Parts: sequence; structure tokens; C-alpha cells
Amino acid sequence: MPNPPRSALFIDGANIYATTKALGFDIDYRKLLADFRARENLVRAFYYTALVEDQEYSSIRPLIDWLDYNGYRVVTKPVKEFTDSTGRRKIKGNMDIELTIDAMELSPYIDHMVLFSGDGDFRPLVAAMQRRGVRVTVVSTVQTQPPMVADELRRQADDFVDIVQLIPRIGRDQGDRLVRQPRSLGGPDGPREMAPRDPAERAPRATVNLENRYGIRQPDEDDAED
Repeated sequence: MPNPPRSALFIDGANIYATTKALGFDIDYRKLLADFRARENLVRAFYYTALVEDQEYSSIRPLIDWLDYNGYRVVTKPVKEFTDSTGRRKIKGNMDIELTIDAMELSPYIDHMVLFSGDGDFRPLVAAMQRRGVRVTVVSTVQTQPPMVADELRRQADDFVDIVQLIPRIGRDQGDRLVRQPRSLGGPDGPREMAPRDPAERAPRATVNLENRYGIRQPDEDDAED
């Protein structure tokens, strides 16, 4: 029996968050890692995201802290805030360079790259990895209007997997939460702006229920050491 391919996951955090939010589900990152480890020889799993460092509380911090301790290589950098010509406040937190460098450096050691992103800027990276003999799978969706995956990226990839197909394997149990309907979004190559949030979500929260929000089990008091 041939050895399973050596693979690596590259997760564009901002892009895949926008994708899952539009589709109305959350990724259980424990399930995602276990799923790929069961089917392939997983060498690395990277997660890329930008952070607003001056915030007293960041809702994504519990997630990236958990990922960092549980099998993922988390790559972060501070976001840059600016005001455009119309006076609108925008945030720039592009992680394309960091992801590209890591992928190119790892290319001699893997057979399969799994890119969780629909950003068309990654098309040259996909082509470069293919020239090095690495098969590339892109994971995004065409179920939103417009599709979250750029057409040129989908065409370049060796395989395209609509993330909707993975929901039974990597989706967090929604329980009694209502599933949001897919909504229209700006294309993955367009300018990224801060998405409007519900007023209740704007206020910093002292604690975050990781099990409910991210599918991460928190230790009970009975589990703590004496």
C-alpha cells in the first residue's frame, strides 16, 4: 500500500471566516485537524490572521490561543487602520506574503497543499507550487452570490472542494442556533472592510464560551488539578 501523501493546510483566517459566516456555520478546528490527519500524512497546519493589538479584548484571541496549543502553527501580524478617500474607516490585514513564503519554503517536503481561501491573489502561488510538483486543493465556496472563490484561483487549482461538502465532517454542532442563510458578499479580491456587527457584539466580553463558539471543549472545574 502506498504511503499517504505528505500534506499541509494553509488557512487564510479572514477569508475563511467571511466564507463560513456567509454560509451560516462555524468550523470546529479540532474536527478539521483530525479529519485531515486521518486521511493524509499531515506535516503542518497553518492559520493566518491579522490582529488589532490595541484592543482591550479581541474576540478572536481565544481561538488563536487554542489553535497555537493544539496542533496549528498560528501566524499573526498587527492590522493597519486607515481612512479612504470617502472618509470611511477601513482595516488592512493582508497575510498573503506570510502564507506564500511558508508554502514555498515547505514545498520540497510536501506532496499536497490544501489552501483554505478563495482569494485570487493566491493564483501565482498555486502555479508556483504546481511547478514544484505539489498538488494543490483549494477549499472555498461557490454557494454565495457572488462566489467567495475567485474564478482564476479555482481554474488554477488541481482540485476544488466546496466547503459546504465538508460541513458534516468539520462543522461545529449548531445545537439550537438558527442557521443563517447565505448572503451576498463582496468578492474575495475586492477591498476588505470591517463587517457591520450587532450592537450586542460590539461590547467586549469578559469571557468566551469556547465550546459553543468554536467547538472547543473547556475543562470543567472537576477536571482541574487539586
